[in-house]
Amino acid sequence: MATSASLTMPAIAAWARSAVVPRGGAFKALHAHDIAAPVVQALLQRAGLDASHVDAVIAGNALGAGGNPARVLALHAGLPDTCAALTVDTQCCAGLDAVAMGVAWIASGQADVVIAGGVEAWSRSPLRMHRPLSPNESAVAYERPAFAPTPAQDPDMLLSAARYAAQHRYTRAQQEAYAIDSHQRALAHAAQMAHEIMPVAGVLHDAYPRHLDPQRAARMPVVMRSDVADADDATHDSGQAHALSALTISAQADGAAFVLLVSPRAASRLNLRTRATWVANASVGGPPEWPLLAAERAARAALKRAHATHSDAPAQAMRFVELHDAFAVQGLSFAEGLGIAPECLNPCGGGLARGHPIGASAAIALVRLLANLERHGMSGAHGLTAVAGAGGLGSAAVVRWD
Repeated sequence: MATSASLTMPAIAAWARSAVVPRGGAFKALHAHDIAAPVVQALLQRAGLDASHVDAVIAGNALGAGGNPARVLALHAGLPDTCAALTVDTQCCAGLDAVAMGVAWIASGQADVVIAGGVEAWSRSPLRMHRPLSPNESAVAYERPAFAPTPAQDPDMLLSAARYAAQHRYTRAQQEAYAIDSHQRALAHAAQMAHEIMPVAGVLHDAYPRHLDPQRAARMPVVMRSDVADADDATHDSGQAHALSALTISAQADGAAFVLLVSPRAASRLNLRTRATWVANASVGGPPEWPLLAAERAARAALKRAHATHSDAPAQAMRFVELHDAFAVQGLSFAEGLGIAPECLNPCGGGLARGHPIGASAAIALVRLLANLERHGMSGAHGLTAVAGAGGLGSAAVVRWD
């Protein structure tokens, strides 16, 4: 959605998330609505808003395999039957794209109060099978759907990241140093993050961050290496030197995150205190062979749109930047490409330290951004969040702390 002076941009009145728990962990028996409902209820409680005022719920979800998880969530959370509900699946981008859609609904006058974000119950995701073509054939199981029409356009995402690391000379050691730092930041700020995490199944903190050191990292197994020979590198095996280890890939996880969006007129009518304003966003596409690059592409587009109404909107002017870094090489490339100071990118740790609940990850990054801006507390400070998704999709947004 393009930002325009003719559109009324909504405010953000509240935000919250669950803890992020590795697949098969404490949330293994919970469905998506079980994880998300306590988060939605916490939003309403924090804002002091009765559920009857919510016009719509928009939820990102990637692994639910059909149905409408947003509708089940809305009903399970006690929202009125009249509440509209829409589920968005743009894979890793879904949580942020759902919020952007909620922004569009409010900006266009279709709604005044929208709860938007994402949820993933990877532990309870359905088993996937292709239906047989004839009665004599068996169904064929598959792990993921195609994200592009041809195999050449749709490499395994780990393989694509490994090829990119080798091509751009990001070594395994560099990737592991980035990941170790992410875990260290998450551990150091665990108490600070407690306020944004709502208890679900008794879990009050992200379960994945660990104490790590380079020696332990070096012993972790290689998960993927590039299959493309580097003719310019005669000193060693480039695929091995730039390989992805288990530490440098965001772990499969369960979790949820949502924000409460309100129009200015609704905020006034309902006497709601708003905390931040949505400035601009962008949902873009790029080469499907290199999905990790789409986050930078989306960030540049969102910053350009923000610049149309706010003169000070380059990446370096963002007080905080939250990237869902599914791969360490993605974080390294994103920071280098946008010229972001390392201390400003994921200051409390990123997806590498939390895990990757696909449909929720981008919404979790947005909640993290808002929490950072709240802690900073400077009126007029801007922040950027971004994510890349399968098939070469990217999503990003700029928000302003009020």
